Amino acid sequence: MSREYPSVPIAGVAGLILHEKKVLLTIRGKEPSKGMWGIPGGVVEVGETLEDAVKREVLEETGLHVKPIELITIFDTIRRDCNGDIRFHYILFEYLCEYVSGDVRAGDDAPDARWVSVDCFDSIPIMPSTRRFIEKTLSEKGII
Repeated sequence: MSREYPSVPIAGVAGLILHEKKVLLTIRGKEPSKGMWGIPGGVVEVGETLEDAVKREVLEETGLHVKPIELITIFDTIRRDCNGDIRFHYILFEYLCEYVSGDVRAGDDAPDARWVSVDCFDSIPIMPSTRRFIEKTLSEKGII
């Protein structure tokens, strides 16, 4: 199935990982939001659980092993083209994950990956919705 102009919504996952007061971020290598910083994630593969998909996507994009500990939210991302046609439609399952092991390295469709302090978000092109999500989640968890 094509990710652009899909015939049905596509299930995706993302992992919010905090370690030593920094958040793991990657640069999106594909549309939507190509070139923007966000949390690692991707599409769920057939036969894969949501938690297994989060672990696989984070490993592929960053080289880190993580453990999903809580489903934080589920939401739709719908992007339309200039004609009003639906170009992208994802149903995203966002997990809070615990860092397990590994050293950060950019992976398959993420040209860069790194730990970023929330205080440094003004210095990178982070997706505004992602920034709000991270700040809200960390605030609700009493982390910031």
